[in-house]
This record gives sequence, structure tokens and C-alpha cells, in this order.
Amino acid sequence: MLEEQSLPPEIASKFDEEFEDDYIQDIDMLQNFGINSLDIKKLKSSGICTIKGVQMMTKKRLCAIKGLSEAKVDKIKECITKIVTSNFLTALEVCQKRQHVFQISTGSTELDKLLGGGIESMAITEVFGEFRTGKTQLSHTLCVTAQLPGSNNYTGGKVCFIDTENTFRPDRLKDIAERFNLDEEAMLKNIIYARAYTSEHQNELLDFVAAKFHEESGVFKLLIMDSVMALFRVDFSGRGELSDRQQKLAQMLSRLQKISEEYNVAIFLTNQMTSDPGAALSFQVDPKKPIGGNIMAHASTTRISLRKGRGENRIAKIYDSPNMPESEATFAITLGGIADAKD
Repeated sequence: MLEEQSLPPEIASKFDEEFEDDYIQDIDMLQNFGINSLDIKKLKSSGICTIKGVQMMTKKRLCAIKGLSEAKVDKIKECITKIVTSNFLTALEVCQKRQHVFQISTGSTELDKLLGGGIESMAITEVFGEFRTGKTQLSHTLCVTAQLPGSNNYTGGKVCFIDTENTFRPDRLKDIAERFNLDEEAMLKNIIYARAYTSEHQNELLDFVAAKFHEESGVFKLLIMDSVMALFRVDFSGRGELSDRQQKLAQMLSRLQKISEEYNVAIFLTNQMTSDPGAALSFQVDPKKPIGGNIMAHASTTRISLRKGRGENRIAKIYDSPNMPESEATFAITLGGIADAKD
């Protein structure tokens, strides 16, 4: 494997400035191009707070915002083209931008190795498995480890937790914080929590998330959704509603992808499993599969399957990843959260 080579300081400095320009261009800049503050306020109310955020929205989505006519949207889009003069980068520039990517430790060194350092920012990491395989325990551990300093100059930050199944337990976090010698009260204050009750509500919460991430730019490092598909399974039933469900799911996952890139945060999703009725015909060893279909599969950057091992041990396997080989790692669920398995 080739070792990563750092860029010359003068080039790195130049690209660092360009990175900041790309990712922290406030939407208020539009006032310099004739867009009034009232229209900008309407954009912000929908969670669109940066120039990049406008770029990531379709004209149809912008026209759906109350008070924005098609003519206004056309004018806003025209202003964006004046601000963003080039949509192409060299591979060298992309390489430099990737140096801002960080990893958040899972609490287990073996699991971190499997993931290439931990849960990656600017990406969606999905874990799926049956009940009691450690999905929610991993979510709780990440709430704490995201606040710890790590590799690649990672200084730690705040966490946003969207709960769809009422599984979030602050008391559980206290035990994990004790393991890492963190002040419990300070740790809990660094986590914002929202309970989603419907798939529509789950999607609407992302507007608030985007606005919050912009308000405290660079402070939030992790967004957890536990679990991503639970409410979609309830709100859409039968094959007749499958197409509508997948369309709504695709829109939400697209928004998550954009948030991860726009604010350089890690997205961590837990997912459930279902029986595959066609597995018997294909002689599969495991007849279960993660729900969400191809929409979920294509949206997730890295997919990890979890299964039970002996006692409190669990086994994680790379199910799909753009840069990590298919491999396995064993970890344990302890009082202090996810940790290395004991022999």
C-alpha cells in the first residue's frame, strides 16, 4: 500500500483557504448581488444557510419554499453562478480537501482498524444487524468518543442525535463518559437530541439540523440517526406504497449526504434487517438482509453488518466500502460502551 504524502506547505496553505471559502460561504453574501434579506431569511428557515447549500438544492425544491417565486429562484441561481465561478477541481485539490476528513473512534481499536480509523466525516456510515447486535450501543459510544481528541488533528466536537425508536438513554452515556474520564454534565450538554415521530417529521428535522450546524459552524462533528428506516416501515405498508416510500427515503438520504459534505460532519445510521423471501431459491447462508433496498445501499458510503458472537462479543463485517477490503473484527459491549473483545 502506498504511503500518503503531504503536500508542500505553501500549496497546503493555499488550498486550506480555498476549502474555507467553499464550505463557509454564508448565504448573506447574496445581498451583495441584489437578493433582499427577507428572501434570504426564507432560505434560512428551510435550513439553507450557505452558498453550497443553495447549489445542492434543485429549482423545484427552492420554488416549494413559501414566498419564493420562480423568478426569485432564477435570480438566486444566477447569483450563485457569479459567486461559484468553477465547478471543477483538479485531483490535487480534491486530495487536499480530503485531508480535512477526520475519523471518530468507535471505542474499539479492532473496529477502528476495520473502518480505516473510525467513523469517517463527509460520508454516511450505516450499521445493520438483528436486535441485540450492538447498533444502539455503538451509537451511544460514538456520542462520547466524538467529543474526544483523535487522529488527524481531530479536536472533538458536539453531536446531534435523532431518535426514531425511543432508545436514547442519557444514563447510559454517563457510564461511557466515566470510562473516558469526561465530565458527565459537560458531555451531556454537548449532545442535542430530537425524537422523531413520523417519517415526515424525521425529514423535517434535517432543516433544523442544517441551521444548527451553520449557527455553530465547525462545532458539530457527528449526526446519529437511530434507526433510519423504523418510521418508514410504519408509515408505508405494502407494495402499493413501496415506490412512494423509496422516493421519500431517497430525498432524506440525499439531504444527509449533502449535510455531511456541506458541514464536514460524520453521518452514522443504524438500520434494521428483514427476511429475504428469495434467499431460499438462491441457497443463501443468511436469509436476512438490511431494509431500504438499493436506495439505502447506494446512499451509504460504508455499510457494516453486525452479528452476535460469544457472550457480549459482537462481530462486525465490512458489507460495502469504497476503500476498505471485506474483512471482520470482533468487539465487545461493556459497561463503558464499545470496547475490544477479551480473549
